[in-house]
Amino acid sequence: MNRFCLRCLVVALWICPTMLRADEIQRGTLKKLDIPGKKVVVEIGGKQREFSLTDNTHVLDAKGKGLAEKLKDFREGASIFVKPDTSDGRSVLLGIKLAEQRPANEPTRNKDGERRRITADTKSLKPLSELGRERYHGFEGGFYPEGSNERPKDHEAAGLKLARQVQPLNAQGRPDPNGKIVLMSVGMSNTSQSSEGFQRALRDASDLNPRVQFVNGAQGDMTAAAIQNPDDGGRGKQYWDTVDQRLNQANVSREQVQVVWIKQADAGPSQGFPKYAQTLQAELAKIVQILPVRFPNVKLAYLSSRTYGGYATTGLNPEPYAFESAFSVKWLVEQQIKGDKSLNFDPAQGEVKAPWLSWGAYLWANGSTPREDGFSYELADFTANDGTHQSPSGQRKVGQLLLKFFESDSTTKPWFVKR
Repeated sequence: MNRFCLRCLVVALWICPTMLRADEIQRGTLKKLDIPGKKVVVEIGGKQREFSLTDNTHVLDAKGKGLAEKLKDFREGASIFVKPDTSDGRSVLLGIKLAEQRPANEPTRNKDGERRRITADTKSLKPLSELGRERYHGFEGGFYPEGSNERPKDHEAAGLKLARQVQPLNAQGRPDPNGKIVLMSVGMSNTSQSSEGFQRALRDASDLNPRVQFVNGAQGDMTAAAIQNPDDGGRGKQYWDTVDQRLNQANVSREQVQVVWIKQADAGPSQGFPKYAQTLQAELAKIVQILPVRFPNVKLAYLSSRTYGGYATTGLNPEPYAFESAFSVKWLVEQQIKGDKSLNFDPAQGEVKAPWLSWGAYLWANGSTPREDGFSYELADFTANDGTHQSPSGQRKVGQLLLKFFESDSTTKPWFVKR
């Protein structure tokens, strides 16, 4: 699948304001197109489904003003991508796109009948935590400078100092033993799925501080590029407005948000390394700079890179880009450690521009090859439609990994664990 076309699908197709999960983009075969009646029948997974077309249905890569002109190249039997809205009992198409056809001599499945993966060979890749002083295309591994997985002493001390300041706050942001410590996630659809797994893990956690409240602020299709500016009048505003809505639904306020977990990426990367990782680093920097402006009591922000992308069957975010996103996090944290004023977290050093930044749970593993801590992924941990989004088992694995991190890290235990 051409990466540019996939990027069109996952970015441009989702301009519509209705918030849906990314795994609702589906591939099927066009069986019937009734433009005057504004109906389309699509075979998906062996079943025929009828959808309604509206004047707001996005037709990707199409020119023209009306539906008839935009859909003139669609023929029965064509392979297409659709994004339906089935909320409130409706079956309306939000978006539709012709799928790029593979050459006739290129099989869509391998000899074992499995869907072809469009991803790089990951056999030589090592988890960043195990790369150490070794280099990946000239860039050193490890979570922190000099290939280390341990925070530098001064940065650790600063994080501990802030962690001890985290306390229950009321809706106005004032200390209150009956208040809340809001931990919030920021990111796209994969982050939302991970957050769902984390929420389920939290329900069974026996040592959770009862004043901690987790809010899933992650949203489908809201990539790093999309959410950098809450005042853009477009998707950035939409994302952060929705975050406010979710806080309100959880009966908490911006003033109670003190800790943020971030996992971000961009759809359809094609720039290669290190360009994509550097672009993502710059986008993450803008995102963390938003936090103290919108959440005046935010103190700590933990970042994770992508989960494994080696099972991907689309260009949404395959390998090696999923692996390489770890360098975006590594470089951003190191940028703050080295004293970049645009990421200053210490009021004694001037205006606060960002929370204290650190690695959160490292979510990448090389497929079924266990990491040193035994963590790994199987094909079944990802959805069948794209091999990228997490299945229930994948959500459970990632949720448990997140819970373990917040229960054990030196800068999270003081406020996350029951005293």
